[in-house]
Amino acid sequence: MIGGGLAGCEAALTAARLGCDVDLYEMRAIVDGKPRLTPAHQTTDFGELVCSNSLKSESPYTAPWLLKQEMRRAGSALLRLADECAVPAGHALAVDRVEFSRRIAEAIEAEPRIRVIREEVTCLESAGNEIALTVIATGPLTSDALSREIERLTGAGHLAFYDSISPIVDADSIDMSRVYFAARWEKGTADYINCPMDRAEYDRFYDALLAAEAAESKDWEKLEYFPPHAPEAGARGPRYFEGCLPIEVLATRGRDTLRFGPMKPVGLRDPRTGKNPWAVVQLRKENLRADSYNLVGFQNHLKFGEQARVLRLIPGLENARFLRYGQIHRNTYICAPVLLDETLFLRTKERKLAFAGQISGVEGYTESIATGMLAGIYAAAMARGEEPIPVPRATAMGSLVHYITHADAKNFQPANITFDLLEPLEEEVRKKIRDKKERHRLQCERALAAFDAWRAGALSRANASDL
Repeated sequence: MIGGGLAGCEAALTAARLGCDVDLYEMRAIVDGKPRLTPAHQTTDFGELVCSNSLKSESPYTAPWLLKQEMRRAGSALLRLADECAVPAGHALAVDRVEFSRRIAEAIEAEPRIRVIREEVTCLESAGNEIALTVIATGPLTSDALSREIERLTGAGHLAFYDSISPIVDADSIDMSRVYFAARWEKGTADYINCPMDRAEYDRFYDALLAAEAAESKDWEKLEYFPPHAPEAGARGPRYFEGCLPIEVLATRGRDTLRFGPMKPVGLRDPRTGKNPWAVVQLRKENLRADSYNLVGFQNHLKFGEQARVLRLIPGLENARFLRYGQIHRNTYICAPVLLDETLFLRTKERKLAFAGQISGVEGYTESIATGMLAGIYAAAMARGEEPIPVPRATAMGSLVHYITHADAKNFQPANITFDLLEPLEEEVRKKIRDKKERHRLQCERALAAFDAWRAGALSRANASDL
């Protein structure tokens, strides 16, 4: 297993529990007393959460809920740890990121079948051009050397886009007299701090955001292309993932774009006025101590001084102390529709190389863990000399894998789990049932039934008592 992030750790723990001896490689390490890091990581910890601390919704019969239910039924190690170190976040599963990494490290250390090797992998073939059974889960910041090696073996170029990090503020620096606790639509407990804006406050914030100076891109994150929302023909700029756009990019699409995105006030009635504000900024707990909060959906690529100036225009954050500013980093992923089969293995190279996590073309923490678990299951089957049984298309996991292996290769972009990826209900059922929530419930029930049947068959051949 190459990569000590979410997918790599899940793959290693899964394969080990299925009887495999695993070498887990991680390039981040302490070298000569100093940490060797990637440009976006801040620690050498396993499973470090670089962006937010949320693993998305736990509301029943939503797509993220369905994916996590399947993972729980298959015994996902990291999801169990996430549940154990969850912090209050309304209807979402959010974790104390430091505690989460610590527990992942403990789980890996406690597994006698896993050997941790802290070094960079730059070659995937031995001197005799042999390739060991390998899962590559090196994430969005795969090293240049390994990227070149993967490109050499696959014969296909990489795609790249930019992903980003939200700011974090010290809880003690928030003016609680100007904010209120609430969960959108009153789902779950009121764990989010809401910073309401009237129209004048929003306009002032919006104008300052548009005028703010962007940070200079470093050499490792530079990439030019023709963006789909270029302001004029021929304009060039960085290729952002549409599901995680920086707020300053969203703002360029129109004055109200933020109010329909990360600052959407709908379902967040201010208890002091009884009305919905013109716009709202939500803050989510970073840990159980609740001593820090991240600004939900406020990833950006502005200079740090500009961030402080603009974000302090948000009501309640006038004197905010920022523990971490928003940042941006490059994300690298393979063209999975061309390269991977439905067991996440490369179609060539005698099916010895598998990919999991963001480098495989999925987006999101939960999706990365899910593909890591599947890669661990499939690799363990291959190690036993068996043909892996792909997870059914009708499931959330199967739908995610089906997307990345069957999408249009020319326009391939990473994807989160959504109902759009799942198989639709039969036409007769869709005509009979108009309510979208009821349709989603039926899709979830069908998916879980298919998943349970797959689990009983695919894992029955292995020593899978823990799964």
